[in-house]
Amino acid sequence: MKLAVLLNLLARAFFLVAFGLLALDVAELAVNAFGYTILRGLYTKGRLLELAATLLVFVIAILLRQIRDGFREPGAA
Repeated sequence: MKLAVLLNLLARAFFLVAFGLLALDVAELAVNAFGYTILRGLYTKGRLLELAATLLVFVIAILLRQIRDGFREPGAA
């Protein structure tokens, strides 16, 4: 498997996990409005957003690397 394909799959997986963490954070916020919890204190809402943002930073770095490598290929204008 080529490195470019592996990085593409990794970026997609990180994006999906980050989106899932964001959805879990929004669900936790809605459930907390009724006095219940999903996470039972394992993670705070802010920590979930931090994890999602960290994963998105890696996704951005991988995408920028793919863009840079695309310009280095001959005839890729």
